[in-house]
Amino acid sequence: MAKERNTMGNIFDTHAHYDDSAFDEDREILLERLFSGEVCGIVNQGTTAKTSRFSTELAHRYEKMYAAVGLHPECVDEKYPQQLAEIRKLYDDPKVVAVGEIGLDYYYDVPKTLQHEVFSAQLALAGELSLPVIIHDREAHGDVLDFIRKYRPKGIVHCFSGSKEMAAEVVRSGMYIGMGGVITFKNARKAVEVVQEIPITSLVLETDCPYLSPVPFRGQRNDSGMIRYVAEKIAAIKGMTPQEVLSVTEENARKVYDL
Repeated sequence: MAKERNTMGNIFDTHAHYDDSAFDEDREILLERLFSGEVCGIVNQGTTAKTSRFSTELAHRYEKMYAAVGLHPECVDEKYPQQLAEIRKLYDDPKVVAVGEIGLDYYYDVPKTLQHEVFSAQLALAGELSLPVIIHDREAHGDVLDFIRKYRPKGIVHCFSGSKEMAAEVVRSGMYIGMGGVITFKNARKAVEVVQEIPITSLVLETDCPYLSPVPFRGQRNDSGMIRYVAEKIAAIKGMTPQEVLSVTEENARKVYDL
């Protein structure tokens, strides 16, 4: 990562994937550096039974790291009941703070009916456990809204890519909007409109690392420290200081994850 400019605190990354192989060579060194610096919290997201277990184990190594566990729509197949049964055992762990990453993804060739079954099952489980959900929505905005209307979950629609009208409805339902590096891209008109539309009290910051690095690091490996650039962009849109953005969004993250 480039040399830091001004020190910022209160970086809370609500959505990361430090289980990814992109971090295999330096995972511990990187996380220790981040947690000794600006980063005050990270929630690592499970996508399968295996990555959910890894996320939970990783959370126990670091005081400021937590886990969300769930079955990602891209990873769904006919054997999903077995994976959900394995994941279900992890919710008793105190470091597990959400059901995620779950949702709908119509970009990949996974049957929609199967995705709907698994999404419904996990939304119902979140309600039973009184846990927030972390929703993945790719090219499925209308159906995701329908599920939100039906189940009324608490949580985050992560890496939000819908319209400002959809964002307003999500916020009215009591959920938060997750915003990351995309907001810094030149073609991020919709993301900018969403940030203009919704109150800062309904926004949380994320990386989705190792993916979606902000400008000026687009195409490189992302990490939680790069959230500073997301905060700077949002601050410019909202007429705030970057530190104000980080402080408010940290508070929002702790509210949604009940920390």
